Amino acid sequence: MRARALLAALLLTLLAACAGGPSLEDQDQGQVTAPPGDSSRLTVGSAGFTESDLLAQMYALLLRRAGYETELITVANRELYEPALESGRVDVVPEYAATFADWLNAKESGPDAEPVGSPDLATTMKALRRLAAPRGLTVLDPGKAVDQNAFAVTREFAAEHSLRTLSDLGASGLPVRLAAGDECVSRPYCRPGLEKTYGIDVTAVDPKGVGTTQAKRAVQSGQDQMVLTTTTDATLDAFGLVLLEDDKKLQNADAVVPVVNRARAGSERVARALDALAPVLTTADLAGLNRQVDSWRRLPVDVARAYLEEKGLLGS
Repeated sequence: MRARALLAALLLTLLAACAGGPSLEDQDQGQVTAPPGDSSRLTVGSAGFTESDLLAQMYALLLRRAGYETELITVANRELYEPALESGRVDVVPEYAATFADWLNAKESGPDAEPVGSPDLATTMKALRRLAAPRGLTVLDPGKAVDQNAFAVTREFAAEHSLRTLSDLGASGLPVRLAAGDECVSRPYCRPGLEKTYGIDVTAVDPKGVGTTQAKRAVQSGQDQMVLTTTTDATLDAFGLVLLEDDKKLQNADAVVPVVNRARAGSERVARALDALAPVLTTADLAGLNRQVDSWRRLPVDVARAYLEEKGLLGS
């Protein structure tokens, strides 16, 4: 009930702000760049999809282990939860390094701003932390888990043509009809990048969405040869699909990163609790956890707890 009340208050506050509240630039910079805080009760935000729910549950469990009271809230829209994170109505959220860096950059410099995310994680993290700090946000260490765009073909197609990487596909000279979103036609990470970086002959983009069931079925049936999805897609096996390695690093470094409100959750104790997950959780692990929720219908909190216990992160 408190979570619902919190969300309602958040929405009302944001709507009031949109009606004429002060912008970040109008706020007192001493408030925006407040010293690190250590509130005993922390609200962990989820963006409302399976992976975000799992990560938020893991963060909450790790923080409880460290002695904090925690509450989870779902705000399924970055346009809402990021301002809430700045204000301290939400204290911790799981994010993706390159995507969040580009989102903050567009918020600061406009929608046509040159992207700052890149395939290089160090470069991406430097840009992200530079953009986050003036907003009172601290970006903790990135982990091994990466959820970025990826391309998949059927196992049979890969075996028949000896394909393991996107470079292999380019070298094969095979014509490829790609199931993806409309934006794939112009986005540099999609059709233009596949053609320029890998020399892949993309004959057409079939606008069936990113990693949708419809898109995967089109590849499974042979209507299309490749689908745009993500590295943590939990349903590839069910469609007989395998990822081709992005061996020339076309995609940006979308490592999972915890982002915290500095004034409420910027302490070393919070950082130690959440950073414990970074060297443990891998991309393959995250895909497997997604599968347990999406295919096996297990609750995110149960899957998260079992994983942390298995890895020895919750202690005895």
